[in-house]
Amino acid sequence: MLADRRHQLILRALRADGPTTVTDLAEKVVASQATIRRDLAQLEDEGLLKRVYGGAAPVLGEDDPFADVAGVRVEAKDALAAWCADLVKDGETVLLDIGTTAHRVARHLHGRSLTVITSNLAVYEELQDDHAVQLILLGGVVRRDYRSLVGFLTEDNLRQVHADRLFLGTSGVRPDGQVLDTTAVEVPVKRAMIAASAQVVLVADAGKFPGTGMARVCGPEDLDVVVTNAPGDEKSCRRLREAGVEVVEVRA
Repeated sequence: MLADRRHQLILRALRADGPTTVTDLAEKVVASQATIRRDLAQLEDEGLLKRVYGGAAPVLGEDDPFADVAGVRVEAKDALAAWCADLVKDGETVLLDIGTTAHRVARHLHGRSLTVITSNLAVYEELQDDHAVQLILLGGVVRRDYRSLVGFLTEDNLRQVHADRLFLGTSGVRPDGQVLDTTAVEVPVKRAMIAASAQVVLVADAGKFPGTGMARVCGPEDLDVVVTNAPGDEKSCRRLREAGVEVVEVRA
């Protein structure tokens, strides 16, 4: 069995059963205990589970509700959003991630001849009456406090589309350039957005460096551009540039 398939089965078992032993996981996945231990170590490194004595447990992190985050570092987020909007060319198809920064990007796209695809309900509400913008809202399960849509329907929708650019949000960037999120339920959607996009632009204000998060979204090799406000974290930015990522520092 391929490693990715084993990982899916392990995470599914933990979500369904809670903390589970290596022995039980080996039986469910039909793999050796040594293989399961290696899988658990990798999945813990990615923030998708927590290893405990004799096995593993699911992680159940939560991010801050949309309304609580909307008023944080407003000036910096708006400067980043304006720069991102200027990057967009008329006629493009743009994917906007969840979160308050993506919502601010949408505010700068009014009146543009664009297609905007999003799972962000705040973005939808921002652009729904703008007839210049073709607006595509992805389906899925509504997370009301976080103004987002998630789940297998959202991921399936993303497999049917292609975007010229994705503006991706994050809860934090590790010093090694790994992009994090605080909730595992959002991670598959973010990964599907990355796969559906020709260019990935990570929008992260300086407060996200080094940042926090319990689940790995992607590595620096999956990014094309990182837009942040000066000064960015020197170690993280150096690692990103070494991976070939363009790091843009925008002053508010």
